Amino acid sequence: MKRTIAIVAGGDSSEHDVSLRSAENIYSNLDKERYNVYIVEIKGLQWEAVLADGKRTTVDRNDFSFMNGEDRIHPDFAYITIHGTPGENGILQGYFDLIRLPYSSSNVLVEAMTFNKFTLNQYLKGFGVSVSESLIVRKGFEHLVTDTEIVERIGLPCFVKPNAGGSSFGVTKVKSKEEIHDAIVNAMNESDEVMIEAFMEGTEISCGCYKTRDKEVVLPITEIVTNNEFFDYDAKYNGQVQEITPARLSEETTERVRLITSTIYDILGCSGITRTDYIITRTTDKDGKEHERINMLEINTTPGMTATSFIPQQVQAAGLNMTEVLTEIIENKLS
Repeated sequence: MKRTIAIVAGGDSSEHDVSLRSAENIYSNLDKERYNVYIVEIKGLQWEAVLADGKRTTVDRNDFSFMNGEDRIHPDFAYITIHGTPGENGILQGYFDLIRLPYSSSNVLVEAMTFNKFTLNQYLKGFGVSVSESLIVRKGFEHLVTDTEIVERIGLPCFVKPNAGGSSFGVTKVKSKEEIHDAIVNAMNESDEVMIEAFMEGTEISCGCYKTRDKEVVLPITEIVTNNEFFDYDAKYNGQVQEITPARLSEETTERVRLITSTIYDILGCSGITRTDYIITRTTDKDGKEHERINMLEINTTPGMTATSFIPQQVQAAGLNMTEVLTEIIENKLS
């Protein structure tokens, strides 16, 4: 008997359409000899499964089932590829836990923590992970910190970004105190909490990872080179970036990044594919010796899976087959 896989996509954030593109790429790579595969698009309370003829059918949220002609389909597994709420912050994971449906991503706690950038940074700091200096501003409490205090504590330039979100929506690189207020307003269009983070100059990289009961896979590192102010939406999705996989790093630095990525995965207790982003900063001491620091920027627990996203690039660079990778992740939860 073939098992039925529902690729869950869409969501309620600005990343809705990007998620659908990820779903299409996952759909094309899943083993159709092994699985019956459907894409389920979620937007608010509108949950619809896409059938083979392109028609849509309503998903019953009581048990996540739907009709295909005369047959009621009960998925055996949910492959979550929603970027943003409710698929990357623990909400959907909680729902699937309640109805006892296995899914591809990490659990509720891990998803909630990794989606909240400030909380994640403070937590991992306790394990010795290097992160940038930051502070949090909450909607309705903006008056608790002044623009002058932000500059004194964080410095300029700095990044103002939604504390919960991705794909660089609502992110501003602030260069003067006068820009802070508008940047916070912009970020609050995406999230009720805004993270203000110190700017770090260096080499930006990204490293994918997944683990099963039988194996650990840390993928080749991607180096991100863009002429934009930062790795913004246009750089990510409209080609305004050079992505180099494997990254142009020394063997020693490569191994350090791979170890940190694997360690963070274990510290948090992640599941499925994750992608951890870093920036490598370099300083020179008074003796002229260069010191390198690997700073974690964020963790994506449902990373982009479009044809041009980092994870597919890294899987290819590793000489792996995406179909086999997806099968390993699914079977690790089903077996």
